[in-house]
Amino acid sequence: MNFNHFDGEGRAHMVDVSAKEITDRKARAEAVVQLGPKLLAAVLDRKVAKGNVFGVARLAGIAAVKKTSDLIPLAHPLAIHHVALDFTNDPDSGTVTVTCTAGARERTGVEMEAMTGAMVAALTIYDMCKGQDKSISIGQVRLLYKSGGKSGTYQVDVGDSR
Repeated sequence: MNFNHFDGEGRAHMVDVSAKEITDRKARAEAVVQLGPKLLAAVLDRKVAKGNVFGVARLAGIAAVKKTSDLIPLAHPLAIHHVALDFTNDPDSGTVTVTCTAGARERTGVEMEAMTGAMVAALTIYDMCKGQDKSISIGQVRLLYKSGGKSGTYQVDVGDSR
């Protein structure tokens, strides 16, 4: 089975995964948002003018997971069965780590969905907070874990901060 995204003449195409086995697929990804201690405190105290930052970011991340194939041209549309977003806050450094977990029973993985969910939630945090501080940055976005399919399980080594 050829999983190249280009045909013999170099034209992009969506890979045919119809012959692949349907398995449970899971993926977890993260994005790191640097707000700064003062702005993170305002977010946690719900003193941001636009409202509940993490509530809106959670909904945006869930919606993004479901729309991944509309955003990533060669991603397959998937029947998503589970999405969860979590926010881990470090008040001392002013960072928020957005973690998105996605799951489906499909022929192809949900890595792009998890990464898209984490990234869009991070962008939403920026959007909700930019009125108070435009120096917010979004850092590392990475796949932490994936399971299912022929390639098996992948997990970032503990302490790997690439």
